[in-house]
Amino acid sequence: MKYALVTGGSRGIGKAICIRIASDLKYNILLNYHSNTGAAQETKSEIEKMGLKCDILRFDVADHDSTQNSIEDWKKENPEAKIEVLVNNAGITKDGLFIWTNQEAWDSVINTSLNGFYNVTQAVLKDMLRSRFGRIINIVSLSGLKGNPGQVNYSAAKGAMISATKALAQEIGKRKVTVNAVAPGFIKSDMTSDFNEDELKKLIPLNRFGEPEEVANLVSFLASEKSAYITGEVININGGLYS
Repeated sequence: MKYALVTGGSRGIGKAICIRIASDLKYNILLNYHSNTGAAQETKSEIEKMGLKCDILRFDVADHDSTQNSIEDWKKENPEAKIEVLVNNAGITKDGLFIWTNQEAWDSVINTSLNGFYNVTQAVLKDMLRSRFGRIINIVSLSGLKGNPGQVNYSAAKGAMISATKALAQEIGKRKVTVNAVAPGFIKSDMTSDFNEDELKKLIPLNRFGEPEEVANLVSFLASEKSAYITGEVININGGLYS
């Protein structure tokens, strides 16, 4: 029973990734979500219509103990299951000028993206190394590459994930576990719903926001056997909007 674990998998880019990996690669899905049970159940239903399993795990990736316990309990209940793919997608934004950023806004963004990467990856990495196969894909951001005013906390979190991606890839490559990052630009989702699309698309050579499914297509490729010689990379998907 081969599984792909996707954090923040109930909506938006995460949902699209779950559906694409299931459809393309026939992986069963282990879907993590934090609060929206209805959306998680809807995604689960769509995957099960393909004849695959979708198990849902509710935990906050920023909470180390909850993350570890949830994944370990699932492993014990599913001894035949093997997590071969991990997509660290969960993330939040709390935007504002740095001078007005309070401790809670800083900590919550860093904890969800960066500490979430640590907490979830730690929980599955040993099994990948023992199996000598695995795909770890970190969803980062254009903000982590070029910085973005009003997003110092988010840029810091995603920039750190980018560096961690490159370092971890070098540590574990010999075990045939690859680690890559996908850096979306402006993608239609809850995170960008308040953005002025008409103005921002003028900055984008392709003159539009991306679709979650387009990010999912790239993640599916990186999760497949076709990407076996790619590791430590940060791949932009932003319509040509570079730093």
